[in-house]
Amino acid sequence: MSDNPWTDRIVGERMTVDQEFSTRIEESRFSNQQWSLIMTATEFEIDRPDDPDEARIVANTDKIDGIIPELDNIQSGMGAMASQGASGGSKSSGGGIVDSIKGALGMGGNGGSSEAEQREAAERLTQEYAEELQSHLETKGRWESVRRSAADGG
Repeated sequence: MSDNPWTDRIVGERMTVDQEFSTRIEESRFSNQQWSLIMTATEFEIDRPDDPDEARIVANTDKIDGIIPELDNIQSGMGAMASQGASGGSKSSGGGIVDSIKGALGMGGNGGSSEAEQREAAERLTQEYAEELQSHLETKGRWESVRRSAADGG
């Protein structure tokens, strides 16, 4: 069981929001594998659960720094796989072994993006997800009971 039992109560809603949010992930700088890793490092909390008017789901991204290097490894691996396969289908703009090596070395292309930029993008995207999750809970009439559960410590 998780440290936030209120999150255990919304597993089905999370699955629905995951499906709806997949288009947003495709439009982002992150691959599905990178997004999965980001979500593993993200904890969702309810800020001010005692206040029905101010309570909000927020993304706690304190652990994201620990996975940033792995995001680059995933991207480098995807570039290498794309260069081994047939042409096309890769999310990266370049391709080929030279681009993969440059990316692995942190030179140019997507591999050259700074850790700060990746962290910022991950924080923005996880907060968008949190807002979408809250909106979904509100639409389904579940937000108030989830908020109260968090306010009661569970």
